[in-house]
Amino acid sequence: MTGTTVLNLQTHLLLPVKDPPGSQELSFRLKEQESLSLLKRCKNLEEFKQVHSHILKLGVSCDSFVAGNLVATCVLSAWGSMDYACSIFEQIEEPGSFVCNTMIKGHVKALNWDQALLVYCEMLERGVRHDNFTYPIVLKACAWLVAIEEGKQIHGHVFKLGLENDVFVQNSLISMFGKCGKVQLSRSVFEQLMDQKSVASWSAIISAHASLGLWSECLKLYGDMRREGLRAEESTLVSVLSACTHLGALNLGRCCHGFLLRNISELNVIVETSLIDMYVKCGCVEKGLSLFQKMTKKNRLSYTVVICGLAIHGHGREALELYSEMFREGLKPDDAVHLSVLSACNHAGLVEEGLQCFKRMKYEHEIQPKIQHYGCLVDLMGRAGRLEEAMQLINSMPIRPNDVIWRSLLSASRVHKNPGIEEIAAEKLFQLNMHNPSDYVVLSNLYAQAQRWDNVARIRTEMASKGLTQTPGSSLVEVRREVHKFVSQDMSHPQCKRIYEMIHQMEWQLRFEGYSADTTQVLLDVDEEEKRERLKYHSQKLAIAFALIHTSQGSPIRIVRNLRMCSDCHTYTKFISIIYQRQITVRDRNRFHHFEDGICSCGDYW
Repeated sequence: MTGTTVLNLQTHLLLPVKDPPGSQELSFRLKEQESLSLLKRCKNLEEFKQVHSHILKLGVSCDSFVAGNLVATCVLSAWGSMDYACSIFEQIEEPGSFVCNTMIKGHVKALNWDQALLVYCEMLERGVRHDNFTYPIVLKACAWLVAIEEGKQIHGHVFKLGLENDVFVQNSLISMFGKCGKVQLSRSVFEQLMDQKSVASWSAIISAHASLGLWSECLKLYGDMRREGLRAEESTLVSVLSACTHLGALNLGRCCHGFLLRNISELNVIVETSLIDMYVKCGCVEKGLSLFQKMTKKNRLSYTVVICGLAIHGHGREALELYSEMFREGLKPDDAVHLSVLSACNHAGLVEEGLQCFKRMKYEHEIQPKIQHYGCLVDLMGRAGRLEEAMQLINSMPIRPNDVIWRSLLSASRVHKNPGIEEIAAEKLFQLNMHNPSDYVVLSNLYAQAQRWDNVARIRTEMASKGLTQTPGSSLVEVRREVHKFVSQDMSHPQCKRIYEMIHQMEWQLRFEGYSADTTQVLLDVDEEEKRERLKYHSQKLAIAFALIHTSQGSPIRIVRNLRMCSDCHTYTKFISIIYQRQITVRDRNRFHHFEDGICSCGDYW
C-alpha cells in the first residue's frame, strides 16, 4: 500500500462515466457523489489537494453544494488550511450563505477575527443573504476584537433581517456586548427575550457581568436563574465560582461544588482548577490542596493556582515544594508560576529562597523577568529590611521602575524608619505623575505623621481640584449565603443600630483584655477621643460585629477586605478571637490572616 492516495482507493470511480441516454442530470449527480465520497476520505492536506484537482477535472467545482463541501472540509478538518481554503473561496464566483458562513467560522477558529469581519462585509457587498448561522460567529469575532461599533451595526442588521427574536443570535449579542464592556446593552438584549430565556441566555448574561468584575450581580443573576427552575451548565458555574472567589462567598461556592458533583460525572480541568481557586481564596487552603491532590490530570495552571493560594496564606515552604514537584512531573514553570513562587517567598519572608528562584528563572529557564517579578523581589527585600539592596536592584533593572515598585520601597522604608530612602521613593513616585489617588494619600500621610497639617490640607485640596477620590476601604462578610458589605463609619445597613450596640459591647470586653486603640493609625488633626471613635467603626470591625450577631457560637467568621489591614484592626481581631472563641479569617489586598486564640497566622509579618 506504499504511496497509496485517497484517489487510488477509488480507481474504479475515476473511469469515464458514460451518461445514461438522455440523463445529463444523473451524470452530474454521480460526479457530485464521487466528489463528496473522496472528500470524506481525506486524511491530510496533500490528499485533499489531489481530490480538489480531480474535482476540477470532473467539472463540478462550480456547483454550490460541492464548493461548500470543499471549503468546509478544508476549513473545519484538524489538518485543514485557511490559506488554501481562501484560495478556493476566491475562485467561487457566487458563494452562498453556507460557504461564507464556513469561511467566517474558519477565520474565527484560526483567531483571524478581522478576516472574519471582512468576509461578512464581502457578503454585504455581494448581496449574499445572512441567516441565523451567520450572526453568532460574526458577533464572536466582534467580541474578541472588542469591536463595539461594528457590533452595534451588526445588531442593526439583525433587526433588519427580522432575527431579533432568534434566541441563538440574541445570546451571541449578550455575550458580545458583555465582552466589549457594555453590560447595560447586554442587559437590554437579555430583558427583550422575556419568557424565551434559555440556559445559554442566562450563561451569557452571567458571563458578561463576570468579565467586568460585577461579582455581586453575578450571584444575584445565578439566584434568579435557579428560581426560574433552570440548571446551570459547567461554563456558567465557572463564572459563579469566580464570583464566590472574589467575594469570599464560601458557602455558596460549596453549594456550586455539590451541584457539580451531583450532576456531572467527571469534572474537566478548568472546573477543577476553578474549585481549587475558590477554596484557597475563601480561606480553606486544606480543602483546595485536597482537591488538587485528587486531580487525575494536573496542568501548569493548576499548579499556578495552588502555589498562588499557598502564597497568600503565607505557606512559603509548601509553595516551594510544589514548585519542585512541577519539575518532577515534567512540567516547565512559566513566568506566572515564578511570580507566584516569588510571592510565596515574599509573604513568608524567605529572602534567600526568593533570590534563588529569581536567578533560576532568569538564567536556568531563560525567562526574562517582567516588571511584576522585579516588583515582588523589591517588596521581598524591603519587607526584610534590606533597603539598600532593594535600591541597588531598582537601579540595575533593565526596565524602568513603575509606581508599584516605588510604592513598595516607600512603604518598606517607612516601616523600617529609613527617611533617606523614604524621601527618594516619594520623589520618584511623584515624578511619574500617575494621578493615582493613593499616591496623594501616601504623601498626605507622610505630612500628617510629621504633623504638618497645612501641607496635608494642601494635598487634599489638590486631590479635590483634580477630581481624584480614594477608593474607600470596605469589608465583605457572608452570612446565611448572603454577602454583606460594610464601609468605615457605615450607617446605611438596615441593622445598623444592632451592629453599633454590638460594637459597644465588644469595646467593653476588650478593655478588660488590655486592648488599647492604636490612634497613630488616624492621620487627622483631631483629638485622641475623636481618633478612638474613628477607629471603633472601621469596616472590618463592623463586619465582625454583624457576623457575631448572626452566626452561632463557635462558628468561623470569614471577611474579605479591598485594602490592606491596618495594625489596629489586626490587634483588635486577635483579641476578639480570644474573647468570643472564634476562628476569624480575613483576606486583605495582600494575603490571608487566620486569627485563633489571639494569634495570627502571619506572625505579625504582613
